[in-house]
Amino acid sequence: MSDRQLTHLPTRAMSLTLRATLLFALIASMVVSAVGFYLYYSMDKELVRRADYQVSGRVQYFRHLLANEFPLSQLSRNPGLFENMLGNERDILTFRLSGEKLLINVNPSRLALPPVAAVPDGQPLTLNTVHHLTAADGTPVRFARAAVQIQDGRTVEITGAHFMTEESRLLQTFRWEIIGAVLFAYLLIAALGYLVIRRGLRPLRNMAHEAAQIHPASLSTRLSSENAPQELQQLIYSFNDMLDRLAEGYQRLTQFSADLAHEIRTPVGALMGHCQVALYQPRTVEEYETLLANNIEELERISRMVENILFLARASDARSVLTITSIDVSSEITRIQEYFEGLAEEREMTLHGQGEGTLHADAILFQRALSNLVANAVRYGREGSAIVLRAEPHAKGMNIRVISQGEPVPPEKLGKLFDRFYRADASRSEGGSSSGLGLSIVQAIMALHQGSVSVTSSAQGETCFTLYFPASDRKLSQ
Repeated sequence: MSDRQLTHLPTRAMSLTLRATLLFALIASMVVSAVGFYLYYSMDKELVRRADYQVSGRVQYFRHLLANEFPLSQLSRNPGLFENMLGNERDILTFRLSGEKLLINVNPSRLALPPVAAVPDGQPLTLNTVHHLTAADGTPVRFARAAVQIQDGRTVEITGAHFMTEESRLLQTFRWEIIGAVLFAYLLIAALGYLVIRRGLRPLRNMAHEAAQIHPASLSTRLSSENAPQELQQLIYSFNDMLDRLAEGYQRLTQFSADLAHEIRTPVGALMGHCQVALYQPRTVEEYETLLANNIEELERISRMVENILFLARASDARSVLTITSIDVSSEITRIQEYFEGLAEEREMTLHGQGEGTLHADAILFQRALSNLVANAVRYGREGSAIVLRAEPHAKGMNIRVISQGEPVPPEKLGKLFDRFYRADASRSEGGSSSGLGLSIVQAIMALHQGSVSVTSSAQGETCFTLYFPASDRKLSQ
């Protein structure tokens, strides 16, 4: 496999369950780590505080002992006693007369303490008077130094130090326990979180399974919202609404395909029949000319049908090519009256224009929409009746009405008039120039202008088509 093929291979995305599990476990481990760090810091602080109390208390004890007439000579005669009293084999305790050598020096580690000022006699020892340093092996050391005046007036400096060996071991053990607890908590929370999240996402998997069962032959199937969580119900409703629109569009497309096949089959069949009859026996030149003229009529009908179908197919993408201009409605109505005057006279019908005003629309598409309505009125109107073209401006825009007299249209057929290839009176359309696409084109043109087309029909046979164009401040942006 080439490098180019490898680069086009789809990468497998991490599942939502695993992603949520890892994120949840990470957050939980961070919380546990923060709690462990706080406990570790609190424990370290508490151990230091206790060590400081121990050091200051020890120095204060000998300070009080010497201040209460305890003989210094007796202290110097029993240095081993102090080693037993310290408890920790590395702790330090020293006594020194001011300006003289050490009287007692209990310092098993031979640690040299830094020179610090002793707390004066009479001033109490506090935690702030305890100092710290680190031994060569890294063990923390807490020490304090205080002065006391004995009975003969001399001053003795007492120094006490505590090696935090056990405390360091305890903190180290506690530190590893915290690390182990965090790792265990991370794994445990990840495992439990994975099970909980996977169970919580079960409705989503069920929804995906139901959606996978939907295909063109079962577009009536809908996702079930029963027992679905609230977070998914809105998604299910939206998905079902989309399926409704798809089913309606698929049904229209199926019907359109069947109607298109039927509409094209008729003229093609007629052409084939004419040619077969002409070829059955020799004909005169005049007969061949008549045959060709009839065939041209059928071909022109097919050409118009294809042109209309292409227009409807491109209408959804034609918004960007609209040329919006200001249109004088009165002049356009007069122009269309003059254009259809001859056709109307053949059926002894009259055209009347009413109203005036200005609207913003594509001039060519406006003429086409209005012409289709007038042609429809002339074709299906009652002979000898009048057709009225009326402009009605109002605050939200303008209505253009085409009113004709004829047979009433049943209410159940009004909603189908704008369907492609639909004819309310098929007997009056056969063999004519009507393709059943005129009103569909009108609806598409009005949708491009963000307007609408509607129709009403009274029991007396008055049919009114209304084109609504929005006002100029609401018109389609160019």
